[in-house]
Amino acid sequence: IVMEPLKGGFLVDVPKEAEDIMRSYNPDEAPISWAFRYVAGIEGVFMVLAGASTLEQMEEDIAFMDNYKPLNEEEHKIIEEVTEIINSKIAIPCTKCNYCISSCPANIMIPKLFDLYNNEKIQGLEIGAFSAVGNAYRNYSCLEGVGIASDCTACEACMKECPQQIDIPSLMPEVAKTFETETYGFTKDD
Repeated sequence: IVMEPLKGGFLVDVPKEAEDIMRSYNPDEAPISWAFRYVAGIEGVFMVLAGASTLEQMEEDIAFMDNYKPLNEEEHKIIEEVTEIINSKIAIPCTKCNYCISSCPANIMIPKLFDLYNNEKIQGLEIGAFSAVGNAYRNYSCLEGVGIASDCTACEACMKECPQQIDIPSLMPEVAKTFETETYGFTKDD
């Protein structure tokens, strides 16, 4: 049984460079179809459980499996290339499963912040440079009842819930350093 073939939604939005490689081989096949076909083709796998958020997503996932065809040798090579691209772009390997959120006493939406951080790192901007991602962090910080990276108490409750075994508390200062800058209206007193 394979759970989360899309890594908690992470593989829905692969880097453009990776998507271009897949689309150049088969322009009509969605990148997420490759993930389903890959995991379903692993020897011994008899079930693939995807966590769809909407009926439309569930229907799309079922359609991939209704028309299932295993990856051929060339497609496996493409998957290897795409995997290298994706892995080279990820600063924090969070799958956005959200298991950590309920245990956070500061109510930090950890996967959201890690997603923003990863996107910022993919852009390769210097800390303090303005970006749409940083602005999104600022907008998030204005939401009532949610914590920001600097609110992390390092209690480690989140780590007990993380299936990726990410050392979340050790990463929060870097997320804060990246986004909680004067560029986005944060002051040292925030």
